[in-house]
Amino acid sequence: MPAFAVIGGQWGDEGKGKIVDLLAEKAKFVVRFSGGNNAGHTVINQLGEFKMHLIPSGIFYPGVTCLMANGVVIDPAAFLEEVETLKKSGISVSNLFISDRAHVIMPYHILLDGLEEKSRGKGAIGTTLKGIGPAFVDKIARMGIRICDLLDKENFRKRLSTVLEYKNNVMVKLYGAAPLALDEVYEKYCKYANQLAPFVRETDVIIREALKKGEMVLLEGAQGSMLDLDFGTYPYVTSTAIGGASLSMGLGIGSKKIDGVIAVFKAYTTRVGGGAFPTELHDECGHLIRERAHEYGTTTGRPRRCGWFDGVVARFSSEINGLTSAAITRFDILDTFPTIKVCTAYKVGRTTYHRPPASQALFEKCQPVYEELPGWQCPTTDIRSFKKLPPQAKAYVKKLEELIGCPVSLVSVGPARDQTIMVRPIP
Repeated sequence: MPAFAVIGGQWGDEGKGKIVDLLAEKAKFVVRFSGGNNAGHTVINQLGEFKMHLIPSGIFYPGVTCLMANGVVIDPAAFLEEVETLKKSGISVSNLFISDRAHVIMPYHILLDGLEEKSRGKGAIGTTLKGIGPAFVDKIARMGIRICDLLDKENFRKRLSTVLEYKNNVMVKLYGAAPLALDEVYEKYCKYANQLAPFVRETDVIIREALKKGEMVLLEGAQGSMLDLDFGTYPYVTSTAIGGASLSMGLGIGSKKIDGVIAVFKAYTTRVGGGAFPTELHDECGHLIRERAHEYGTTTGRPRRCGWFDGVVARFSSEINGLTSAAITRFDILDTFPTIKVCTAYKVGRTTYHRPPASQALFEKCQPVYEELPGWQCPTTDIRSFKKLPPQAKAYVKKLEELIGCPVSLVSVGPARDQTIMVRPIP
């Protein structure tokens, strides 16, 4: 069986963790292929509630091997902290591995993230300040330090001394910040290297061998398509490509090996940080969605901006990622609304747009064109069959399916594993 991917269809925080956790039961491997600990997944199962930032959600199944592939940037402290949290809950990490080619988040990345964001003033992007952007900048600039570098102590010191000299110059001369001490950073990361060593593998080889054997490989994405470096609301985006064609690059396998892509969409829309958000609600409806859904960032705790479902964004996401199916989450949050709006197009003056403009300046001017649908005004959290949903709820799912442009395979009506309606089978 080829690889099957789960990605975010909006601006992130769509509930991918639950969907991956749900689908991982059928998988032999669950693989993270992009991002870093700026992503946050909340998983609720029989073992409790877990807020994951790096480790794949499949870790809760004993028979599943979890991999963090070459496309992920690793903060050693964050990774090891998650490992300890899992161990304390009695969850084995014996089948957890990270790529020797993955880049490492260094302390200067975190410092520079804060300094750069502060220097932007009112134009701040709204990063998580975890050092993700600067780490990916170094990857592209060929100044990065990889996991394999950490394990070679002599080479690591040589590389670190060169890179740190440059970074200290930037921090001191450009931002007036204090420099980092070479010995202190070196010794700290050598300790991390010793702790990380048992987890390090050639993950691309493991994935290819699994696919040769016909084993199911579930690919876990981070963030959402509208934060994609190329197709998102640039410059208010993350530092990597999110899905679609980027999948194979973050894994080390050919694109033909990826058989299906399922995108996760909330039944409404949220985003964190700056950037255009045409359907954002600044009224009581937006406040009600936020409080009912507890829309606060898993990673930062920041309140999320909330709005009606954006069908323009959804269709665009479907097109750029080649979606084969969709999952709708947080459906129950809309249970109390007498009417629900969905955005079907944008207007700027007399011009109508059916896809998000590339220009951020133009996107910020876009006004949503809404279609209003009747709400169902009854609880859905205990419903497990699509046929048993109220007619208005079924009509809403069908409308989202039409807007997204691909079949809806499941609808989540609560955070627990069993609070899921399977509309049609997922491979």
